[in-house]
Amino acid sequence: MDMSNKVLFIDDEKHIRQANRQTLELADLQVECLESAEEALPMIQTDWQGVIVCDIRLPGMDGLEFLITAQKIDKDLPIILITGHGDISTAVQAMRDGAYDFIEKPYSAERLVKTVQRALEKRALTLENRNLRRELEAQSTPGPRIIGQTPVMEQLRSTIAQVADTGADVLVLGETGTGKELVARSLHEHSNRRTRNFVAVNCGALPDTMIESELFGHEAGAFTDARSQRIGKFEHANGGTLLLDEIESMPVRVQIHLLRVLQERCLERLGSNELIELDMRVVAASKVDLRQMSESGDFREDLYYRLNVVCLEIPPLRDRREDIPLLFHHFLLVAGHRYQQEVELPGRNQMNSLMAHSWPGNVRELRNLAERYVLLGGQIGWSIDKLMSGEEKEQKRNLPQQVECFERSLIEQALVASKGSIKDVMDVLAIPRKTLSDKMRKYGLDKSDYK
Repeated sequence: MDMSNKVLFIDDEKHIRQANRQTLELADLQVECLESAEEALPMIQTDWQGVIVCDIRLPGMDGLEFLITAQKIDKDLPIILITGHGDISTAVQAMRDGAYDFIEKPYSAERLVKTVQRALEKRALTLENRNLRRELEAQSTPGPRIIGQTPVMEQLRSTIAQVADTGADVLVLGETGTGKELVARSLHEHSNRRTRNFVAVNCGALPDTMIESELFGHEAGAFTDARSQRIGKFEHANGGTLLLDEIESMPVRVQIHLLRVLQERCLERLGSNELIELDMRVVAASKVDLRQMSESGDFREDLYYRLNVVCLEIPPLRDRREDIPLLFHHFLLVAGHRYQQEVELPGRNQMNSLMAHSWPGNVRELRNLAERYVLLGGQIGWSIDKLMSGEEKEQKRNLPQQVECFERSLIEQALVASKGSIKDVMDVLAIPRKTLSDKMRKYGLDKSDYK
């Protein structure tokens, strides 16, 4: 019998079982009533998706023994204990030992239903949390982790793995905050250059008067204030990887020197006639279309084609919203570890708010929000108005597009939680098989990808 999203009600008195079954079923909950705790144990396993209501006083194994035994199977399983008046102190101790809640006899139907519904919501969050952790672990590889389940991110990881050891220069394109440096570091860490230097240079942050010295180095006396020899970034990255971020801001005169270095794989320090051979990979990153810049004369066309051996494009977060829950959970784990704090995953309404936001700051903005969430103990304002300001309130997707995005995400989360079981997804989402099949076909979802 499928026991997902159900309630196990354990009591040795038949009339109590019948009355509470009716109460819970009237609240649209699925109930299995049992006479003893021993009967319930075989039905419980790790990641079982239901909750348990159990009387403390039972023949054989009592409710407290059952609590301890069940927690050995799954320590986070919500167990609600039913107590008599004389059992209150015992029930309080049981909650300290891990019981979800207790209900004192006599109790109202409303009290029972609300307690069970809260427990089911908590269980769903716990299991979603676990599934996200497993997905993060499944994507764990040495070095930086590029997280995402969407096809475009799967393709990005595949391309990185394919070209990492080739040594080819790479052009990385993406909006601010999409993770261009992360992609560059991933290329480095998955290559045979991983033991040598990874050197990152932000071309937009270097003054025009210093950029040549920073990149190429100089000899003592090469210019005023050059009192000693300096090893430039190219030479420091020899054998490793050099990231030239915001390359679109590099002055044209420096672009000419860079082109020569890329073609000949050697350089001369400023003030020197000695050629220094280089063996390095150059990764150039830009937030604008370099081809358009080259066509307008703002970027050297020959340098653009020399850099564009392999091009990796990182989509903005608004175009891969299905990855937001996974990314946000990852950032919560990282921030929680850094600040030594534990917080629960946000509820469904809060996550929907995250999914609806346009994220102009992309993954960086999401990471910063996760840190604030952890630091504030989860007590953060989650309305869109508080998350956004000014022009950011304008959504880039119309209502039907946002609805489709949410729908796809919910189906995908249900597939992950059920490990690809169509029947379980139908039960969780309460939709007919044909409707589910049509929607999965529409969104390109295949159950075999989640087993």
